[in-house]
Amino acid sequence: MLEEVLQHLNNWFLVPEGIHAGEFTVQDGSITLPFLQTGQYFRVMGSVFNDGLHQYPAQDMTDETFDGVLWALAVPKAVISLADEIAVWDEKNGAQGPYTSESFGGYSYSKATNASGVAVGWQDVFKIRLNAWRRIGGII
Repeated sequence: MLEEVLQHLNNWFLVPEGIHAGEFTVQDGSITLPFLQTGQYFRVMGSVFNDGLHQYPAQDMTDETFDGVLWALAVPKAVISLADEIAVWDEKNGAQGPYTSESFGGYSYSKATNASGVAVGWQDVFKIRLNAWRRIGGII
């Protein structure tokens, strides 16, 4: 969920001088990155198998050698905690069907909708709290 939240915010919390381009090798499920600290998040782009958000040292990657880009990130603890809270909410409420209301056999229900008439999602519920970290424009 954290990756989805960062994508939604258009904010990856890139550290200064945090873009590293070159050839990288994933061996035995992990990658050695001397510019990262234990527990630090990083984003992989340009890989065939491992694109996405990882936490260092990642032990679940697929072995490969690739030319790509790695972003060293400094995601605030508050954002990580909020993403965890969103994941719990989404697990409970996130299964969005095609209907906002339904009635059958004497039973009916209606889901809350946003301004577009679409069932409310985590983006709507947590919008005010997410706005503090939202970035407008750009890719980082």
